[in-house]
Amino acid sequence: MINKKLGFGCLRLPMQTGSVDEKQFCAMIDRYLDAGFNYFDTAHGYIGGLSEKSLRKCLCERYPRESFMLTDKLTEPYFHSQKDIRPFFEEQLRLCGVDYFDYYLMHAQGAGNYDKFQKCRAYETAAELKAEGKIRHVGISFHDRAEVLERILNDHPEIEAVQIQFNYLDYDDAAVQSRKVYEVCRRYDKPVLVMEPVKGGALADLPPAAASVIKALRGGSPASYAIRYAAGFDGVIGVLSGMSTLAQVEDNISYMQDFKPLDEKETMAIAQVCAIIRSVNMIPCTSCRYCIEGCPKNISIPDLFSCMNVKKIYNNWNADYYYHDVHTVNNGKASDCIQCGRCERVCPQHLKIRELLRKVADEFEK
Repeated sequence: MINKKLGFGCLRLPMQTGSVDEKQFCAMIDRYLDAGFNYFDTAHGYIGGLSEKSLRKCLCERYPRESFMLTDKLTEPYFHSQKDIRPFFEEQLRLCGVDYFDYYLMHAQGAGNYDKFQKCRAYETAAELKAEGKIRHVGISFHDRAEVLERILNDHPEIEAVQIQFNYLDYDDAAVQSRKVYEVCRRYDKPVLVMEPVKGGALADLPPAAASVIKALRGGSPASYAIRYAAGFDGVIGVLSGMSTLAQVEDNISYMQDFKPLDEKETMAIAQVCAIIRSVNMIPCTSCRYCIEGCPKNISIPDLFSCMNVKKIYNNWNADYYYHDVHTVNNGKASDCIQCGRCERVCPQHLKIRELLRKVADEFEK
């Protein structure tokens, strides 16, 4: 059972010279578990394969297996037929240093990859592994429109949980459809796990006008309101926070150990924040970095989008410096895009990346 509602997302771990800062990660895990929380989420591709290995060393080798819950995922690029799935799964167990996963999710399900999971009998293989005791619960993580989720849940009523992107900025977003997807989960009586409650950090680092609205509440960090917003919905059993510092762990514990949903005043403030952010017209990128793999021009797309957002909000030299002297020194520029569209096919936010890169090039490469 998931203790409390704060999950530890292991996509954005503390880093030091290209490796996970395991000393800090151990301290973060110790504090998190000591506060009574117990849910960790990873995937094979997180941090270029380092996430699973660091969890083994910092969590699984240091704590009794029954003291924590661990979720891993079956990700589309790592299998091509049913016979590939079991060896991949066994390797994940080995990398994490465990003999079972509490949740095993079919990763990033959507119209673009669901047919492959069906053809390779991924759900049936997961059911077999569950029968063998190597999986406690089978679920999915989901990035698509509500009607696609309805199709999957109709095809697979055995699904035990659905992990969705859910935050106050995406709630009524036409592309992400957080509200509609959540409502499908409720209609099918599926427990909900929330990812991206802070939208890749965007709701923790707000534009000045929006930050002032949160500051006026005199009661917590911008991230605290985003996470409490998501955790307050019926059927939500856990909200993942991609913590990368001990300070973030402490902040999350401060308001989630004795969780209280947003009150009316706080909810009204969140509506103001949404209006301000939309008026800035920021690029709603969450920096998941799925778009970077396979880019033939090695363009660091999320970093360039971040530069664009900073330029819109603050309009200072700092964004230009990072664009020209950091993010494009050893990587492609926005103008190097050859319009192949690989990035758009894997983007969970369904962004028109090629069009956005043209706008970035216009801004920074005049």
